[in-house]
Amino acid sequence: MTEYKPAYPGTVTRYVVVESYTVTPADVAIRAYEVAKGVMIKENCFGLIVMGKEEDVDRVIAEVRKMDPTHIFVKDRGFPPGDARRCRATLGGARPGFHGIEFEMGILPYISNGLEKTENLDLSAVPAPAPAAPERRLDVYTLKKMIDAQEP
Repeated sequence: MTEYKPAYPGTVTRYVVVESYTVTPADVAIRAYEVAKGVMIKENCFGLIVMGKEEDVDRVIAEVRKMDPTHIFVKDRGFPPGDARRCRATLGGARPGFHGIEFEMGILPYISNGLEKTENLDLSAVPAPAPAAPERRLDVYTLKKMIDAQEP
């Protein structure tokens, strides 16, 4: 087995996923390019891939999330853009993980809706949760009787 030598040591890679009715991935990309000092940005159909030193990536992401904070999401990625181990240009077909992101894009509107509803929520108006039901434990003797009662 060949030894792995990272191409970009000391960097992180994150997805910026856009699920918005007012901001497009292209809008987010333009804003990211404006503040992109020190990071690599790759546009794709669902948003961006941002790679660089962690503090630089966090700075860019914080800036683009200001555009629509309840509809722009961030996800870690273990590989830099264009990595031969994950790039569909190298592997052919849909890249590994694409179908996972495709599924996640389907549930993001629900998360956005929940974030919007709780954004200005008065916590004093939220009722306290109902007390938990008392815990019932099954003792060993009852369990043994249940097992013995089963058909062989």
